[in-house]
Amino acid sequence: MQSLAMIENWPVPTAAAAVVRADGTVAGFHGPTDRRFPLASVTKPLAAYAALVAYEEGAIEFDEPAGPDGATVRHLLAHTSGLAFDEHRVMAAPGTRRIYSNAGFEVLGDHIAKATEIPFAEYLHQAVLEPLGMTSTTLEGSPAKDGVSTVDDLVRFAAEVQAPRLLDPRTVLEAMSVVHPGLSGILPGYGHQKPNDWGLGFEIRDAKSPHWTGASSSPRTFGHFGQSGTFLWIDPDARAACVALTDRAFGPWAIEAWPPFTDAVLAEVRR
Repeated sequence: MQSLAMIENWPVPTAAAAVVRADGTVAGFHGPTDRRFPLASVTKPLAAYAALVAYEEGAIEFDEPAGPDGATVRHLLAHTSGLAFDEHRVMAAPGTRRIYSNAGFEVLGDHIAKATEIPFAEYLHQAVLEPLGMTSTTLEGSPAKDGVSTVDDLVRFAAEVQAPRLLDPRTVLEAMSVVHPGLSGILPGYGHQKPNDWGLGFEIRDAKSPHWTGASSSPRTFGHFGQSGTFLWIDPDARAACVALTDRAFGPWAIEAWPPFTDAVLAEVRR
């Protein structure tokens, strides 16, 4: 795919990217796709997928208590538990505000570890990484932000999410559907969004503006970006997903570079 070569013009030392179709075929790749990069918050969809496996295994329920008083696993996954961004401090009643929270994912990881009697990093490995052959991916700390992976591995993950083998497709459909519709909140790096829609661990594009995906991305597009200059989006209408990893922190360069890149990728996929 010629569009993927646009990453050569990004102001970053190193970048790698790939596109995988809904049928699991790789449409194209560019750069060192076997190089390991810190994922930052692109860790969250991996952690969320492990939570979905735990749900299907019966280890947890989405609506069981977890985190602050009145909060549930569902609240933690959807950033509506009321926990602050990076500290275990309650800022709102559960279900009333979309407060993007690393702390919430850390509480979630602890909750799953207790329920399964397996440390969360090991549970993620057993439930998601090993079955998908993601041999270069590790969780080296917080389930919110301390994953390390390669484009090659995330292509396997993006293929799985589009055509699930580890989960019932209905569970994945629930994860990519809005939880607590209508809630507003801050999308890190992009300011206040009304509404700030989110699924179970995946951010949902809907009509957000500004946004890190493209102008031609469908409203159903879902995924995540990370402060380490990384992103993964899945566009069900385009029947394709894209992964890009870099070694430069997210900033104005990414806000400027990512949307036209995504639009070029989508135009080429749709041709």
